[in-house]
Amino acid sequence: MSKLLSKTIVKGAGFTNMKNRMNYFKIAPKAFESIMDLEQYSRKTSIDKKLRELIKLRVSQMNGCQFCIEMHKKEAKKLKASEEEIEQLSSWKDADCFSTKEKVVFELAEHVTYIAEKRLDDGLYEQVRKYYDEKEYVDLILIINQVNMWNRISISMGNTPKGKGKM
Repeated sequence: MSKLLSKTIVKGAGFTNMKNRMNYFKIAPKAFESIMDLEQYSRKTSIDKKLRELIKLRVSQMNGCQFCIEMHKKEAKKLKASEEEIEQLSSWKDADCFSTKEKVVFELAEHVTYIAEKRLDDGLYEQVRKYYDEKEYVDLILIINQVNMWNRISISMGNTPKGKGKM
């Protein structure tokens, strides 16, 4: 990653809209440059942008990352996610506003996020593959893991939306 981009990341991590314990981007810039490289990759996948944001929101809901929930709600709205989609996301299985193709991704996200309890069997893999090719499957797994990593970093670093108390 370029030095300019690195400085931008550290400066941007002044955390415009959050409270946190420290500027961890500044403390471990090389590590966060690598994380940001993966973030950039995930943003360039062929996975629909709105769906990608809804995945991030759903995973953040499961992990209880309030900062990330707020951020991904705003981003989902910018990408034309309806209020119904955002409100129904936590109960996606029963929601009529999501297609079967979207629901299989939310199920995948739950299984990856709760991997120790839910595992990811061949049946779910085959369901996902009905709608997504091998490259898209890999990209979905990377997107889900990327947001899980961000959630865990955010929570462990004490990030909260401005105006909210510490977690």
